[in-house]
Amino acid sequence: MKILVPVKRVIDYNVRPRVKPDGSGVDLANVKMSMNPFDEIAVEEAIRLKEAGKAEEVIAISVGPAKAQETLRTALAMGADRAILIESDETVEPLAVAKLLKAVADAEEPGLILLGKQAIDDDCNQTGQMLAALMDRPQGTFASKVELDGDSATVTREVDGGLETVRLTLPAIITTDLRLNEPRYASLPNIMKAKKKPLETKSPADYGVDVTPRLTTLKVAEPPVRQAGEKVASVDELVAKLKDMGVA
Repeated sequence: MKILVPVKRVIDYNVRPRVKPDGSGVDLANVKMSMNPFDEIAVEEAIRLKEAGKAEEVIAISVGPAKAQETLRTALAMGADRAILIESDETVEPLAVAKLLKAVADAEEPGLILLGKQAIDDDCNQTGQMLAALMDRPQGTFASKVELDGDSATVTREVDGGLETVRLTLPAIITTDLRLNEPRYASLPNIMKAKKKPLETKSPADYGVDVTPRLTTLKVAEPPVRQAGEKVASVDELVAKLKDMGVA
């Protein structure tokens, strides 16, 4: 069985994003970029499934600029077998990404598609669900535990009320949550081996997918500065403060 793992190049989670002076977007100049943390968890889970003998091949795929090759090389260094980059300098929205992933999945025929539940740059949390709808495949989102047994997958998923367990018939789509695993660090020998692993470059046109943005960003701004709180000594003082503020 093949496992397809989409990964995204985003601003490193340790870096505080800066808004462009004209408010048109986030400034990416000279900013450290890395693999989306949720996708890193998906790569780790795919590699663990392969190590357990549940899969024969792990394929990493990314949609983005040429520099996204670095992100794919990280996935290869972690243990993925080969990679595909669909190169596009435009901002590709979740629906277009889902259409491109469907086209790749139709060609590769993976038994499982593992991807992060969301990207930390846009927090859309849409691609996995859209892909499942486009492919008419069962889906398990926000997975904190994944078990494969023959032609089915048991997914423990985190929901507002606690945990929910669902059984999916393969092929299926699973999106990963933070508590699924702890991603490994790529060793130096594996980083060197990753340079020799196959990385194929494609374009959206190769798959017949239009990635023209359908959304327009009107303005990007820093979040408002939170005002400092104020301590009160008693409930009566709290009520008086609330009345003064006109909220009680």
